[in-house]
Amino acid sequence: MSTAFRELPDASGHFGEYGGKFVPETLMAALEELEAAYEHARQDEAFQQELGGLLTKYAGRPTPLYLARSLMSQLGGAAIYLKREDLAHTGAHKINNALGQGLLAKSMGKRRIIAETGAGQHGVATATVCAMLGLKCVVYMGEEDIKRQSLNVFRMKLLGAEVIPVSSGSRTLKDAINEAIRDWVTNVGDTYYLLGSVVGPHPYPMMVRDFQSVIGQESRTQILEAQGHLPDYAVACVGGGSNAMGLFSAFLEDASVQLIGVEAAGEGLESGHHAATLVAGRPGVLHGAKSYLLQDQWGQITETHSISAGLDYPGVGPEHSYLKDVGRAKYVGVTDAQALEGFQLLSRTEGIIPALEPAHAIYHAAQMAKSLPKDKSILVCLSGRGDKDMGTVAQALGVTL
Repeated sequence: MSTAFRELPDASGHFGEYGGKFVPETLMAALEELEAAYEHARQDEAFQQELGGLLTKYAGRPTPLYLARSLMSQLGGAAIYLKREDLAHTGAHKINNALGQGLLAKSMGKRRIIAETGAGQHGVATATVCAMLGLKCVVYMGEEDIKRQSLNVFRMKLLGAEVIPVSSGSRTLKDAINEAIRDWVTNVGDTYYLLGSVVGPHPYPMMVRDFQSVIGQESRTQILEAQGHLPDYAVACVGGGSNAMGLFSAFLEDASVQLIGVEAAGEGLESGHHAATLVAGRPGVLHGAKSYLLQDQWGQITETHSISAGLDYPGVGPEHSYLKDVGRAKYVGVTDAQALEGFQLLSRTEGIIPALEPAHAIYHAAQMAKSLPKDKSILVCLSGRGDKDMGTVAQALGVTL
């Protein structure tokens, strides 16, 4: 495999034709300041030691790699290993990036942190880190997501964050990002925008990938210890794509490992009510970067749908767009109904209740496993736990809580 993967993004923040900085002039200086601060932090031993210490003693890393034997016995076929990001502090992979950027913001002297959130997990992780570091926290969240993620809204408020409802557009993650960017433009002097995924203008896609790469690094070491060789497949759900990029980053140079991103096909690709950006979208510019987008014939962003708030986004990280185009990663869609099937399957076979986001990846991995021989292995990023989704799942299954 070419060393090109290790060299991306280039100096201008591009992964092939994707990425870059498409922002108002007011933000260019802030992005350059951020890029310089991050470059310094990458090489600063004290920063890396502090981050490593917090990841271990605060976030609970390394998270375990678990061989899902009960699930495998029901399916037959390939071995399935789960990377248990659901066991990290706050219940998802989002804490990895929030800790890294929180420390970076503090080192830059920024005392006010803003963030966006869809499923609420990034908001919770950001509020958690801000409480621990003594920083002011403001989280933008779409009204639709506030309704379906009320538990996480309460958690954020309990942690001291101000949660600002967003009533524009589809009232979901896209609109929350829009409002966060508007806030940043207005308060650029004292405010740090703690972006939650591998999206947005450079250096965010690179920076978030790097902070999440701990998932892939640990997984690689753990699966080599467990089975003596690399997995045949690495599978993760993709909304913006940070948990997937964190996992994939450790295997980009290994041609023997097939990378599979699982997007939200919602009510079905043919219905138009989905969030499968890489499967059904085309390139455009959104939120400061060029990537695949869901858009109409005039280039207007279309409304998305997914049962999972964290995948309900019309864009995707530029590095994923690049990996699709060069054929290094494959992207597939899983519907709401199939994700619910994956959600219940893992709960009943392993006693692990996943978040609805990775339930998409669980479903796809389960279908793959059935058709593969026993000597093959699938590594799945279980990016979060399902507490936050109980109301949504109960409603979908016709259960009254």
